[in-house]
Amino acid sequence: MKIVLAPDSYKGSLTAARVCSIIERAMKEELPDADIVSIPMADGGEGTVDAIVRAASGRIIEMTVSGPLGLPIQTCFGDISQNSERCAIIEVASLFGLPMLAQEARDPLNTTSRGLGDAIRVVLDMGYRRLYIGLGGSSTNDGGMGMLSALGARFYSGSGEELRGFGRDLAALNHIDLSGLDPRLAECTLIAASDVTNPLLGPQGATHVYGPQKGADSETVEMLDEAMGKYADLLESAMRIQKRDSSGAGAAGGIGFALMSIGAQIRPGAEVVGMLCGLDEHIQASDWVLTGEGSSDGQTLYGKLPIYVARRASAAGKPTLLLSGSLGDNWQSLLPYFTGCISTVTRPSSLEESLLQAERNLDIASRNAARLLFKAQSFPK
Repeated sequence: MKIVLAPDSYKGSLTAARVCSIIERAMKEELPDADIVSIPMADGGEGTVDAIVRAASGRIIEMTVSGPLGLPIQTCFGDISQNSERCAIIEVASLFGLPMLAQEARDPLNTTSRGLGDAIRVVLDMGYRRLYIGLGGSSTNDGGMGMLSALGARFYSGSGEELRGFGRDLAALNHIDLSGLDPRLAECTLIAASDVTNPLLGPQGATHVYGPQKGADSETVEMLDEAMGKYADLLESAMRIQKRDSSGAGAAGGIGFALMSIGAQIRPGAEVVGMLCGLDEHIQASDWVLTGEGSSDGQTLYGKLPIYVARRASAAGKPTLLLSGSLGDNWQSLLPYFTGCISTVTRPSSLEESLLQAERNLDIASRNAARLLFKAQSFPK
């Protein structure tokens, strides 16, 4: 029996790699003859670089960039080979991710996406021309102004002051000069991996939907959304494009919009990671596929990683088990996509207790799943 493990992280408790390790160890004890292939997955957020590098036998390279508040930080990017071409894998979660800031320091007026522009320049200097950028988990809401500024664009206030691209600079913006934008961008293939489809502006846009979790109060949300509209007017006019309403333009506080303005493609995060990890090939050779996440509910249907894995498995005619930390509201809507849905939490417990017991609970659930698979293979198909 060949089993493919392709889970997302259990956010707040276990990385995708750790989830795979626990499930594989537990299943091996129950099914010692099973061939188990672990493919830790991600959807463009935290863990994207690690997942792709691990699956593609790549390497991690250290770099220094601007952090969420504009100060230098040490971080990394991934290096892999795809069809004999060197590819750089970057994730914004490791540059200016929301968890990098204490709760009291979260304020989208004071954060910047400059770190992504810094990272792009680092990899361009090293000769990369194919870049994959994971957009999940950012702390910023600057429309990508910081990123573009670090790449050579110039933004000015009405008084002529040059703006560096923090969220607060959107309201002061009066003029854009793109003449200094790094010309090497025209030589690049830029693919952005995102798990959101929001436009840039309005009630479903970057600021209204994600601004509050990044520290914006209602007054700041209204101000930033209005300022983002003026920024979009200037950038679209300068670039002769119209991208504000495109799916994913609102990803990462509007970085999706800025990336599209310099030629990037926005693609579903799970799809990008799955492709780079060779997920389809592994599924095709499997008997069972197992995926999961920290909590599964009706929202999992809307582009979450387990549904992507289940659909790929279904296309290959393979059954899929969902093994998640918990099953929430309307989880029954997932049943058409999975042979079974299993929660690792088996008794009433607080969130804190569940997080502390995450490894133990996952081990027990994995053993139960292994026993079910053992019995399933005994029945005629």
